Amino acid sequence: MPLRIGLVAGEASGDTLGAGLIQALRERLPDAQFFGIAGPKMQAAGCAVWEPAESLAVMGLFEILRDLPRLIALRARILKRFLAAPPDIFVGIDAPEFNLGVARRLRAAAIPTVQYVSPQVWAWRQGRVQSMRQSVDLVLCLLPFEKRFYDEQGLPAAFVGHPLADAIPIVVDRAAARSALRLDAGSRIVALLPGSRRGEVSRLSAEFAMTVHWLNAERPELEFIAPMASPATREIFAAALARFVPHVKVRLLDGEAQTALIAADVALVASGTASLECALCKRPMVVVYRLGVLSAWVLRRLNLVKARFFAQPNLLADRRVVGEYFQEQIVPGSIGAELLAWLDDAPRRAALEEEFTAIHRQLRQGGSAAAAAAILTLAGAARA
Repeated sequence: MPLRIGLVAGEASGDTLGAGLIQALRERLPDAQFFGIAGPKMQAAGCAVWEPAESLAVMGLFEILRDLPRLIALRARILKRFLAAPPDIFVGIDAPEFNLGVARRLRAAAIPTVQYVSPQVWAWRQGRVQSMRQSVDLVLCLLPFEKRFYDEQGLPAAFVGHPLADAIPIVVDRAAARSALRLDAGSRIVALLPGSRRGEVSRLSAEFAMTVHWLNAERPELEFIAPMASPATREIFAAALARFVPHVKVRLLDGEAQTALIAADVALVASGTASLECALCKRPMVVVYRLGVLSAWVLRRLNLVKARFFAQPNLLADRRVVGEYFQEQIVPGSIGAELLAWLDDAPRRAALEEEFTAIHRQLRQGGSAAAAAAILTLAGAARA
């Protein structure tokens, strides 16, 4: 009987991880079957899509409330289908708020469960580890310090590395990236990545646009490129640019984030996978993060955040190697000044590139293949 694998992936980054995982699993089991919540890349890799991955693109403690009825109904539909024809193993990819609840029900039905991409329990709400023990048989960690945390907590985990580290060359070709985007070799380029979620882009687009305004006033020769994750985010960001900086040309790209980061001299990036991608492209950056006002207040008031940093490059280096700004700290002048400091300091850029190269090598573990091997080991044990 072919192995049947249920998958639930959250939004664009989860879709990319899921597609790589499916390809790696198919290399070992060509007749394996995949189904669940997936994006276009997973669908192209051979996953039957019950619901689109974008349906899980929600963030924030309280921002999620308006979507809660829809998400509860979605979870009920997905669980009903999984329980009606149980998969041999379930893999939740990112989206832990949704996936851990699904996994708990499936594990109670004797289906092995995996969480691929650790929730940030090491950073905030560490009490969630207890509920994770009831939900998953294995956590697949993209970052090395995550496995150390789970080892201390007694929860089975494997460090599989990050597939982005495998996909991006150790030495990137800036000239080729600029040629692909038709950018002059001598231009000073700032990449703008305001996020992949609509809510995230809505919260950050004004400050991104005003930072462009500040930079343009200081250095009119700078050029700006902005890879957009989707048509919806493009529309939101374009509106902010038209409102705040109609006089400055910002070239919007459909996707092509990696090419844009390699081509750029510096980048302004929303916190998340894009900051890691920027580090793997060896580019200086400033990272910003904004939640809704109420969510941010609760995090601070209840002292829920335990990590020293939120930007992935800083977490991996265990020190502040790039600027990170949260909530009211997101001030265009401060961000712009830090970006210009990177542009003006070649020795500092070279030192950062060395540090990012070391991080890149650490994360280059054959991520998709390693994740596939761990999943098949668990599935094999369950079938034995």
